[in-house]
Amino acid sequence: MDLRQIWTLYRHEIRSALRERSILLTSIILPVVMYPTLLWVGFTGFYFLEGQAEAMSTRIGVTSVPEVHEPLVDSLAANPRIEILEWTDDERAAAAEIVRGRMEALLEPMPPRDAGEALDGNRTIRILYTEVREGSRSARARIEDVTNAHGADWITEIRRDLGVSDTVWADYAVVMSDQASAEDVTRFLLAMIVPLLTLIMVALAAFYPAIDATAGERERGTWETLMTVAAPRSTVATAKYLYVATFGAVGGLLNLAALALSIRWILSPMTNGVGEELSQGGVPLSAIPVILAGTALLGLFVAAGMLVFAVFARDFKEGQSMITPFYIVILMPALFLQSPNLEFTTGLAAVPIVNVALLLRGAILGDIPFLSGLVTLISMGMAVIAAVALAQFVMRREEVLLGSGQGGLWNFLTRTLRQGRNGS
Repeated sequence: MDLRQIWTLYRHEIRSALRERSILLTSIILPVVMYPTLLWVGFTGFYFLEGQAEAMSTRIGVTSVPEVHEPLVDSLAANPRIEILEWTDDERAAAAEIVRGRMEALLEPMPPRDAGEALDGNRTIRILYTEVREGSRSARARIEDVTNAHGADWITEIRRDLGVSDTVWADYAVVMSDQASAEDVTRFLLAMIVPLLTLIMVALAAFYPAIDATAGERERGTWETLMTVAAPRSTVATAKYLYVATFGAVGGLLNLAALALSIRWILSPMTNGVGEELSQGGVPLSAIPVILAGTALLGLFVAAGMLVFAVFARDFKEGQSMITPFYIVILMPALFLQSPNLEFTTGLAAVPIVNVALLLRGAILGDIPFLSGLVTLISMGMAVIAAVALAQFVMRREEVLLGSGQGGLWNFLTRTLRQGRNGS
């Protein structure tokens, strides 16, 4: 195979692609601009709506409260977004008001049960609300927070009246200590986002170049001209394959670079304005070689698979319909990788696409089992070799290149197998 010929044809494919608006949009502009922007807009919009819900005025009905627990009502009333309504009607009427949205919740102190009656002034707090309406759920949460705080203060006052000192009371205590630093939080968020976006962008960045290199040539009527160049068909197929793989890998890497540069603004709405602190973490330098290798393997595999399907298309539109099922299959593993409890086992390391996504996640978190990483490289390398071999086999056939073969990949393989049996 002449490397000089491959390089010449490869440069020709790249220059031609850079003149196509659709390829520039999906392979370069989208990875750099759109996905970080969409993430930022999506997170900002979500937290804006959540903030709007928090800012809404909440109407809470309260039945007769014992004098000892009046501070509970005072704490609720101190919130400027809570309106206290003195409720004197029955429970059924209160439920009807809550369902209609005229009142968000009802706080009803009730006598305690069993041993709770021994403590003077003790009450069971009952909250009436509805799960159907967001405002009612929010009101329930607010009442719970205030009630828990009031209950803790009331119990502290009771035990002090009984002569139970703070030291004795604190003999059995639970102390919380969050060991996750800002850098750990950042890496965790990136470990959930980066593999998914890399899969999407590699597949999307290779989508249109694969169609343009095959169905586009046929639609423009330039296949026959290309076949007359002084180069074997395998050389032409290799140049087209490397061109599609390049755009796929570059799309994934550009998206990662854009995400890393904009991580502060993306994380800010998610973390109540501490995005600058969290952005001190990010992707560790030790993970970059692994991410580069994983993205390259994805690009090589996806490019071969898309070329195999697109080469049978007669025009651009048909190429889109033929590649779309393969595109969806590639993205499906991402749906099962969002659980942080999913372990990077040697079994999953043998599954193409899934293993690369887990490898990227492990690299960002700084935890890649050696055996799983090795199995990933071997299995993904074998998958790339098999995909490239299939693409070379298909694209060397004259009836495929000239469009005389009917049907897609499955029909081609069936005909080839039948011809092989008849010939033997």
